[in-house]
Amino acid sequence: MRSDTVKKGIARAPQRSLFKALGFIDEELNRPLIGIAVAKSEIVPGHLHLDTIARAAADGVRTAGGVPVQFPVIGVCDGIAMGHEGMRYSLVTRELIADSIECMAMAHGFDALIFIPNCDKIVPGMLMAAARINIPAAFVSGGPMLAGRGVDGTPLTLTTMFEAVGAVGSGKMTEAELTELENTACPGCGSCAGMFTANSMNCVTEALGMALPGNGTIPAVMAARARLAKKTGLLILEALKKDIRPREVMTEKAFMNALALDMALGCSTNTALHLPAIAYETGCTLDIMRLLNKVSAVTPNLCHLAPAGPAAIEDLHAAGGIPAVLAELDKNRLIDTTALTVYGTLKDSVNGAVNRNTAIICPIDDPFSHTGGLAALFGNLAPGGCVVKQSAVAPAMLKHEGPARCFDTEEAAFDAIMDGGIHAGDVVVIRYEGPRGGPGMKEMLAPTGALAGMGLDDTVALITDGRFSGATRGAAIGHVSPEAAEGGLIGLLKDGDRIAIDIPARTVNALLSDADIAERSKEKAPFVPKAGDPRSYLTRYARQVGSAATGAVFT
Repeated sequence: MRSDTVKKGIARAPQRSLFKALGFIDEELNRPLIGIAVAKSEIVPGHLHLDTIARAAADGVRTAGGVPVQFPVIGVCDGIAMGHEGMRYSLVTRELIADSIECMAMAHGFDALIFIPNCDKIVPGMLMAAARINIPAAFVSGGPMLAGRGVDGTPLTLTTMFEAVGAVGSGKMTEAELTELENTACPGCGSCAGMFTANSMNCVTEALGMALPGNGTIPAVMAARARLAKKTGLLILEALKKDIRPREVMTEKAFMNALALDMALGCSTNTALHLPAIAYETGCTLDIMRLLNKVSAVTPNLCHLAPAGPAAIEDLHAAGGIPAVLAELDKNRLIDTTALTVYGTLKDSVNGAVNRNTAIICPIDDPFSHTGGLAALFGNLAPGGCVVKQSAVAPAMLKHEGPARCFDTEEAAFDAIMDGGIHAGDVVVIRYEGPRGGPGMKEMLAPTGALAGMGLDDTVALITDGRFSGATRGAAIGHVSPEAAEGGLIGLLKDGDRIAIDIPARTVNALLSDADIAERSKEKAPFVPKAGDPRSYLTRYARQVGSAATGAVFT
């Protein structure tokens, strides 16, 4: 066993004494050590209950003859961090999470790992770590939050709250009504209830083959979630016995399956940032900007989950969950069910799957749209590409041309929106918020939520080198590459410049002549990094991080 390096032989007597200080007995030291990386905390609603999931997974490990060993993993709540300086510290934790798990696994000689994430950057950070360490591993998330319910039974999610802020700002809602929503929108533990980044990544983990069916959709409060964790504990001993490793599971075939599911579900644009980063750790090259359109062209969008529609993740689960979506895709051979998983092949997930509600999961021959939920756009404004969640764009905004309203920070744009300074037809441009320029590539639900709450999401577009929450809807185009801090054209735009967006044609252009662009480039002062403590992690991050087009990985 790999763990023998820390517990066997005369030379390891000092280490055994430390294990015994932890309460281990000799019989346990003769069994596999299974590390359980658990992101439990008391500041993230999606992680509040992860100790119960970890205990269930540990029970499964012990039942199968292994010895579970829990260790903690950090996690930021993107919702709490949203709209202020704290959001700079969200994406950057992905690399910290992967690095810290690598340190723990390598230092302590675990034989295999169970990963228990739930929210946004924790899932990809753990998947990156699993690929990098490449010892047998399996995932079980904490599960989605139940939707809140309005007085009329309407599902409420975190999107409701951010849009309500805009509604109050425009006089469409009172502060008393806002408080009522505040008390009901997020009813308890779990990852926020729509197809936002956390749930997108937990669902994608099923398609990647790293988690049992149900990982992405069983609600956090259901006993079935604890049972899934126990089964994962049993599973990891089987994976160890068969020596099934993450790089054997997360192959090019698995990533293509994940992209097909992504398109069918209408996942968060953040999947376009995380999938290439995970692939990088496996040794695969995933040209995400090109692949998005290739896969989207043949993969229908089958689900309109919040924010694209009113349904919540609990509705997707009741309709049959990810296996039912995969089964629909399999009818047109849009996935490869021979792909290896930690429990067999993807065919084992599809077999027996039933679509119980065709209003939630459209049949493959009668989809919401015949193309996928995400699209990559290219043009002089984004020669390296940018990303939009086209399934959440109003039909009238699929093509749009309007004057640029330029802001160098998210906060300045949000203030202008709330002060009534943005009007129908405008294209809000937020720049210097990319991976390097931010630094940290802030997620910007506050301005998009305010636009939607004011009723401007079907007349105003927003373009940024930053990124969006999965809870964003509207013509919100992010990940513009190259970013302003790297000399991208987005940094040369001026108020009034005409911007042309054509999502069906996959283009986004500033209507400027080559001569105008060349002249502005000469006049533009070099980018000066935002002032910050040179000892700060953000300062080091800005020096190391690469383009959003390739996953914002360290280079």
